[in-house]
Amino acid sequence: MAITEDNMEAPRTLVVGLGVTGLSCVRYLCARGVSVEACDSRDIPPGLAQLKSDYPNVVVATGDFNAEQFARAERLIVSPGVPLTESVIRDAMEAGVEVIGDIELFIREAKAPIIAITGSNGKSTVTTLLGEMAKVAGKGVAVGGNLGIPVLDLLDDTAELYVLELSSFQLELVHSLRAEVAVVLNLSADHMDRYDSYADYVAAKAVVYAKAKNAVVNCDDADAAALAEEEEVIGFTTAEPSGGDFGLRSINGESWLCHGAEALLPVSGLRIVGQHNVANVLAALALGHAAGLPMQAMLDAAKQFPGLPHRTQFVAEINGVSWYNDSKGTNVGAVVSALQGLDRNDASRTVLIAGGDCKGASFNELAEMAPAYTRALVLIGRDAQQIADALPAQLNIQNAGDMAEAVAAASAVALPGDRVLLSPACASFDMFKNYIERGEVFMAEVGRLLQ
Repeated sequence: MAITEDNMEAPRTLVVGLGVTGLSCVRYLCARGVSVEACDSRDIPPGLAQLKSDYPNVVVATGDFNAEQFARAERLIVSPGVPLTESVIRDAMEAGVEVIGDIELFIREAKAPIIAITGSNGKSTVTTLLGEMAKVAGKGVAVGGNLGIPVLDLLDDTAELYVLELSSFQLELVHSLRAEVAVVLNLSADHMDRYDSYADYVAAKAVVYAKAKNAVVNCDDADAAALAEEEEVIGFTTAEPSGGDFGLRSINGESWLCHGAEALLPVSGLRIVGQHNVANVLAALALGHAAGLPMQAMLDAAKQFPGLPHRTQFVAEINGVSWYNDSKGTNVGAVVSALQGLDRNDASRTVLIAGGDCKGASFNELAEMAPAYTRALVLIGRDAQQIADALPAQLNIQNAGDMAEAVAAASAVALPGDRVLLSPACASFDMFKNYIERGEVFMAEVGRLLQ
């Protein structure tokens, strides 16, 4: 691995925020002999014990940020979970101190092309699937970013391609990205507890297209597509595609994935479920095509891809009712996509389990479409009443104190042919360690119905 940081010239660096990302930054900098300190506003942040064990000479401060420690720093590397509105970070920026994140460090050293993927929903699915497509094509690919392995741990001079999922938080501190291919998959309001406005959130996402060699756009999301300024783009759509775009066509009564007029694969040939996931497959095909991956390898990978845990994951069928775990659906846009994706265009409906920490979100979009797609809503968590107040009065809305009560209530109201969907539209931290634990608890409670 090439070393680009010169330990005699590199600025004194403060890593702000520990956890997986912060620890990877400390590891990266220490390996290059850079003078580094670390801090976290939490008293006992994740990764603290490991940092002290692995790097006992690194000064680390926890609890309230120390202005003197920040004043010593010539560069800040800020973890995505730390808002840039923190006064000590604002002061550093105003003083001309370089403030970047781990993604920017990675970009400066990575030698292989980067496919950069962002959006409000579907990022992890598209990123993982595209990585599998590249592997089937025989590429030496490394996959990470906002999922799995921190980007600095991916650095490898033998890598032929990097596929990165990038969040808006990560993109806030990116300045040098020149992606081989970039996409904003879709846009819906999220993290409104962090951004002053929806426009600020969208602006953070738009950075992914800056100086990109190729742009992929969602033809079904005009706001997301408008962020790409390139004249030549490749589109994906769940309607019929035009030109060289990717989309769906009806052939002999069956829906097919198509590249322009060329039929590629029947939708029935996919293992992944839901119309929103069909869109994710089309997005991955468009990205891979723009990056030069062979079509047959991509189709072979798509046919075998089962989807990701906690993302419209099939759990069980009980008494004619199908149960799905979409615990990763942490914003309203994700829930709307899941409800629409699972709809069968018949008399069946979905019983939706939702609620948690709503992050200041608006539920207007859910309120508009819930009557047509849901049989009932079972609400949990801190902001259950806030959600209920935003929904139409004619809906069957029930409250549950915990996941066990929610599953029991959903089971009682669902009819044969219906779906029960956990897609909370909220963060999990009011009740659970993370969305993974929330999904696992849900699946365990569904499992008890089988006993």
